[in-house]
Amino acid sequence: MTQDRTPIFTPVLIAGCIIMMLGFAIRASFGVFQIPIAEEFGWPRAEFSLAIAIQNLAWGIGQPIFGAIAEKMGDRKAIVLGALMYAAGLILSSFATTPGGHQLLEILVGFGIAGTGFGVILAIVGRASSDENRSMSLGIATAAGSAGQVIGAPAAELLLGFFPWQTVFIIFAGVMLASLFALPMMRAPRMASKQELEESLGTVLKRAFKDPSYTMIFLGFFSCGYQLAFITAHFPAFITEVCGPIAAGGVLAGMGITTTSGLGALAISLIGLANIGGTILAGYLGKKYTKKYLLAGIYTGRTLVALWFIMVPMTPTTVIIFSLAMGSLWLATVPLTSGLVAHIYGLRYMGTLYGIVFFSHQLGSFLGVWLGGRLYDATGDYTMVWWVGIGVGAFSAIVHLPVREKRVELAAA
Repeated sequence: MTQDRTPIFTPVLIAGCIIMMLGFAIRASFGVFQIPIAEEFGWPRAEFSLAIAIQNLAWGIGQPIFGAIAEKMGDRKAIVLGALMYAAGLILSSFATTPGGHQLLEILVGFGIAGTGFGVILAIVGRASSDENRSMSLGIATAAGSAGQVIGAPAAELLLGFFPWQTVFIIFAGVMLASLFALPMMRAPRMASKQELEESLGTVLKRAFKDPSYTMIFLGFFSCGYQLAFITAHFPAFITEVCGPIAAGGVLAGMGITTTSGLGALAISLIGLANIGGTILAGYLGKKYTKKYLLAGIYTGRTLVALWFIMVPMTPTTVIIFSLAMGSLWLATVPLTSGLVAHIYGLRYMGTLYGIVFFSHQLGSFLGVWLGGRLYDATGDYTMVWWVGIGVGAFSAIVHLPVREKRVELAAA
């Protein structure tokens, strides 16, 4: 009975939101550095794109590793290790002057994001929530990441007006370390059944890998990563180069947005702002309706929004409409996917199981960021990359439909 009365806003949820918000504010800002770094060193667009792509891939590889560290050694140790790696990667990157240097150091940043991001934080929040509140709590924690996205890109754009990008990286490293002040609140009970506690990680992984539903969830998360990472890394540059001019006497100019570069940073912020509502709504709906159908609907919506955007001329108005529409669907998949994993396979090894699924997400992220830069250098625009994103989005909408949203039976004790 006690678990059922657990409030939504627990100390664990509040602390998790703080760490997620600051970590994702920094991660979401990397697209703003795309042009300044490339111009300073005279690199092709693909070089820094590959660095961000490697960051995303390292994040995916690190996610199940940090999930296992949290489950074996303790949640807070995993978060501290992640924050230290994140800060170290940023500081060392500020001294890198070659493409290879940036690309190598982004492995460190990616592992840092893994230790302070979805896999670890959502697993802790999930264990600290009651069955009734879990879906909503996961939605709120995910929305905190979106709040970070709201402030991250504009903060980077603002700081770049006063400091070189190297100094901004060091400032962001300090912000990441400051997030650890929330760590004392990160104490979550081990809410798992006796049978779950007695089962080994190997047994649970073997059962999940044999389940076709787990494979479909894994495959379906690929397009989420592709779309989100491509837009985060390349959308500001895309807008800067392609968007029509901003009217001198318009609303945007009145807000101080007078360049397409500023509009690019605003677009990332608007995506994050819209996603705060989108993820909370997804978490709310996840406890009332079938998660797989909600996921299929979200991927369908993303596909249609991207299709519309690429087929109309880009203007400041279409950028804002796209940002708000895509933002409402942006991370709405995360509380539903993580909640689906917890519902089907239990809480004991949720961090590891979700981390493996998230690896698919990050494979998509790697491809979206790297392919964006590669095709841009080859063709001079991003059109082909958008069409690939539309295709994989439609695939994800379809592949979720056969998922069996039913708890997998535990082995006999």
